[in-house]
Amino acid sequence: MLKKFLCLFSILILTAITMTATSMSTSPYHHLENGTYRNSEDSPTRTRKAKWSYWTFYKEKKKVSLKIPPSHVIPKETVKQNLLENQNNDYVMWIGHATFLIKIGNQTIITDPFFSQNAGPFNLGPRRYVDPALPLSDLPKIDNLLLTHNHYDHLDLNTLRNFPNKNANVVVPLGLSKYFMKYQFKNITELDWEESITINKELKITLLPAVHWSKRTLTDTNKTLWGSFLIEYRGKKIFFACDTGYGDLYKRLGNKYGPIDITFINIGAYDFKPMFEKSIFHTTPEEALMIAKHLGSKKIIGMHWGTILLSLEPILEPPKRLKKSALIYGFDEKDAIVFSIGQLTPMSQLLKP
Repeated sequence: MLKKFLCLFSILILTAITMTATSMSTSPYHHLENGTYRNSEDSPTRTRKAKWSYWTFYKEKKKVSLKIPPSHVIPKETVKQNLLENQNNDYVMWIGHATFLIKIGNQTIITDPFFSQNAGPFNLGPRRYVDPALPLSDLPKIDNLLLTHNHYDHLDLNTLRNFPNKNANVVVPLGLSKYFMKYQFKNITELDWEESITINKELKITLLPAVHWSKRTLTDTNKTLWGSFLIEYRGKKIFFACDTGYGDLYKRLGNKYGPIDITFINIGAYDFKPMFEKSIFHTTPEEALMIAKHLGSKKIIGMHWGTILLSLEPILEPPKRLKKSALIYGFDEKDAIVFSIGQLTPMSQLLKP
């Protein structure tokens, strides 16, 4: 009897070990055993040469001029008028930073809605030097809210608290639904990388990898996922990047999901000299162009600049470098697009060859 019991016990232990090993081997690479996440294998890794110093950053940041030309911001009355005149048209409008309105068909999408005056907890953190293109209360009806990751300049809790349409479809990476549930949003979908949701028969949204990370407190590093969005509508493809650094994964994504009609991608927040050369988690304008090229993009729209000071490059440097380098990476200068805050451009014009 004892031998039979020991034999059965051994079989159960061996089975449990085998099942655990199988489970571990089939988990996606970006899922870690402790419940956190990491970037894909074809992403760069951070080196020990990066030496962060809040004191150095504070001193250097004070040297950056915040003067902007009047053309950088469209007057609010003009913004409202343009929205009214285009309510039945497809368009793209820049609210500021990574916040855009994308109107396609009968669906209006907002990306990473950030309307607060600072990016941080308790009114701390970097303050914006340009107001949003219009107040949160003046937004048109939003049907879909896409959020790429949990950093304070993207996941803005004050904006969620006061968001005018809690019935909007919310699409987020894994682990982020709790923030929306707290503020009574009704329709929330969490996605892992390369998972999709179909909003209606014509609109499909897929979460794709990005070279980035997540963190809001001292204890939650990479406990929620981050990612970019592929928006597909009537045969057209729009790629909305999470904050991202350059990585070979974009060659893979381009082969699988390209060509892309319009790529929205960060072109600011890359320079941290003298602490270190640049962030591996934010592309330079040239790296953004390279990613757009890997994706087979026809047009590239630069974002994540001209709103809030997160790094040390001159605030008007990113769009100048994007335009200047366009031809080197196979784009006409007109196809490397820079918006003014509040600018509304019809989708037909953006999609024009």
